[in-house]
Amino acid sequence: MTHRTRTRTPLRGPRAAAIAALAALLTVSLTACGQEARGGSRYRPDDGKGGTIGLAMPTKSSERWIADGRNMAEQFQKAGYKTDLQYGDDKVENQIAQIENMITKGRRLLVVAAIDGSALTEVLQRAHDAGIPVISYDRLIMGTENVDYYASFDNERVGELQAGYIVDRLNLGEPGKGSNERHTIELFAGSPDDNNTKYFWNGAMKVLRPYLASGQLVVRSRQTKMSQATTLRWDGGTAQKRMDDLISKSYAEERVDAVLSPYDGISIGIISALKSAGYGTKDQPLPVVTGQDAELASVKSIIRGEQTQTVFKDTRKLAAQTVRMGDAVLNGKKPQVNNTSDYNNGKKTVPSYLLKPVSIDRTNTSLLVDEGYFTAGQLT
Repeated sequence: MTHRTRTRTPLRGPRAAAIAALAALLTVSLTACGQEARGGSRYRPDDGKGGTIGLAMPTKSSERWIADGRNMAEQFQKAGYKTDLQYGDDKVENQIAQIENMITKGRRLLVVAAIDGSALTEVLQRAHDAGIPVISYDRLIMGTENVDYYASFDNERVGELQAGYIVDRLNLGEPGKGSNERHTIELFAGSPDDNNTKYFWNGAMKVLRPYLASGQLVVRSRQTKMSQATTLRWDGGTAQKRMDDLISKSYAEERVDAVLSPYDGISIGIISALKSAGYGTKDQPLPVVTGQDAELASVKSIIRGEQTQTVFKDTRKLAAQTVRMGDAVLNGKKPQVNNTSDYNNGKKTVPSYLLKPVSIDRTNTSLLVDEGYFTAGQLT
């Protein structure tokens, strides 16, 4: 039997248009399903080799944060990613808007050093809904389950180093068993909206509290609670005003022997107040003043014999660890962590990697040169 081949007449008119529209709709639906199956990420392969990483830093007013942002950007780029580096200028609303913009642009990963660790709950929910992982950088983000990992230093150890240095410089010996000489001390803490503040404070008070109890250390202002000692936004000017007030009210007839300062920028403000009150001369030397971050101005101050100590946290190493963690997350691997018990943000215990800080004074500033953190010329 011979089969006849029918010639089909192409469809025209309204019926053809309807079928074309249906086909287009099915194509869009299938594409959307494919995107959802990949986890809802808005990342597109044409964004670059590894896509773009969003880096949300708090401020450019601190030398330390400028270095953090630069180091991370450089190291993520070396690992094959593009970066979107933003600074919030210490304004929470700025940082939230910047993170929202990063989410809208489909950044593959967010690394966030929070201005206010408790203010990011809603925006990080948006990141989670978009399938974007989040690493909390140096400052633990609070009150949300949408933080995947935390990279920082052993912040309680920072406080222990600062307080331990004061104990050693004042030759206090064992609490209640060492020198009977009484020394005065004033206490400063970091910003109340930074979760690290409590770790620095707790570490320091763990060391100092026995000496306060024995009477070997005396806080003449009686401001011994963290809430009385905090310094909003870690601001040096705010610290200077408070130190002025402490000196005028509590030290008219007695000198200050030591000041616990949690950060170099605060230390500079404290020293300015002390100098204005007549400290820094042969007859009235400056007290022991601690610090943190080994910022260049403070290291030079230490070399000049003004600020006494700082805590060095090599942010290049922190940036490198953060890049390793981020790269592992984006490639379906489990990042290396070394603390899974201590950093609870109120909603979850965040898996963390903590680096070790180092105490610096006039005797070992050369370590900063040896490590390549500064050049010898910078410290001259």
